[in-house]
Order: sequence, then structure tokens, then C-alpha cells
Amino acid sequence: MVCAIIFESLGTSFLKASEGFTKPLQTFVFVVAMTTSFYMLTLAIRTIPIGIAYAIWSAVGIVVISIVGYFLYKQNLDLPAIIGIGLIIVGVIVINVFSKSASY
Repeated sequence: MVCAIIFESLGTSFLKASEGFTKPLQTFVFVVAMTTSFYMLTLAIRTIPIGIAYAIWSAVGIVVISIVGYFLYKQNLDLPAIIGIGLIIVGVIVINVFSKSASY
């Protein structure tokens, strides 16, 4: 699951860097990273229910890419966005700590 999240975050970072698929190298990295991410996600759903795996994958990806956007692309988040991301983090923690569905 961790590898799927890392590659998804890398791919999304390069999606921004590709500038609408006008930069071939960045576009290539995006395609490879996202393909790898989805492949890794398919491995994770062998042992984790798909809804739980997708929730964790997308939620952690949102948090990571928001941090990347802040530092790499100088994109600021307003207070409601930060609160929303905080709630996403709380949701992932609740799933991982309290849900029997998330046992892997």
C-alpha cells in the first residue's frame, strides 16, 4: 500500500509538472508512476477490502500531494482546506486503528 501511495503522489506531482502533457519527460514519468501505483494498489486489494484500500490510498495521497504542492509549487491552502485535510487524516487513523475491515 505504501508503494502505491508513493507512486500516486509522484505521478500527481508530475501531472502538474507536465503542464497539460506538453512536456514529454514529465508526461512519461506521470504515466509510469500512475501505472505503477495502480498495479501496487491491485496487490494491496488482495488482502485489504477495496473500499478501505482506496480510501487510504486516496486520502494519504491527498495529504502528501498537498504538502508537495505547498513546498514545490508554492501553493497555499486556506483554513477550510487545512481543516478538511485534517479530517481526512483523522478518517484514515480511525480506519486503521478501529476498523476490523482494515486488518492486513
